[in-house]
Amino acid sequence: MPRFYYPSPLAIGASITLPEQVAHHVRVLRLEADATITLFNGEGGEYTASLSAIEKKRVQAEVKAFSPHETELPYSVTLAQALPEGSKMDWIIEKAVELGAAAIQPLAAQRCVVRLSAERAAKKMEHWNGIIVAAAEQSGRNRLAHLADPADFNGWVGQQNLHRRVLLSPRAGQSLSDWARHHPPQAVSLVIGPEGGFSEQEESLALAHGALALSMGPRVLRTETAGLAALAALNAIWGGI
Repeated sequence: MPRFYYPSPLAIGASITLPEQVAHHVRVLRLEADATITLFNGEGGEYTASLSAIEKKRVQAEVKAFSPHETELPYSVTLAQALPEGSKMDWIIEKAVELGAAAIQPLAAQRCVVRLSAERAAKKMEHWNGIIVAAAEQSGRNRLAHLADPADFNGWVGQQNLHRRVLLSPRAGQSLSDWARHHPPQAVSLVIGPEGGFSEQEESLALAHGALALSMGPRVLRTETAGLAALAALNAIWGGI
């Protein structure tokens, strides 16, 4: 059944006009009147709706039923990702949402090649939020991952109101999988460096602020691989897959 994000309150019995982008998808899928679709608004659960009218510029639907169904992980994972080159961040966000990440925190680290101006950051945030919506629709999630504003690594790592921060480093003496097997499921932030990794000064600063350095094993993973592999490992050990 096609699933779509509807960014407004939903209620059984309501007659709604689907957003333009969703209406476009309905037409692309060649759905017809009376076809059944699933809608979610990010507040939890999902709604079954029936298409009541498909016009050239408007698609109407009738909300029929609600299900409290959820697919969220039983623990919260934030992917704190140093900005990579090119379009890698698009892929990282899409797959992180599919794997259950509750939040994405873009970071500007010392070795990041990408530098976002305020205008460019705003455009990127809009684009990345669209990726989060599409990935949630595809993966069956009824809540959207939170996308935080890009932050400077040094300032972000010094915040005191964060849950357990796990800094993935090839220099760490303990692996993430070994640590996870000996600790109960809990909220964590997986902190991933850019292509060149975090500098020694950045790692030292993170550790001084309480971050836990862990490795992904004997192989050095690319920045677009490390966070996703870590998410999958936690899911396998703590549950969620």
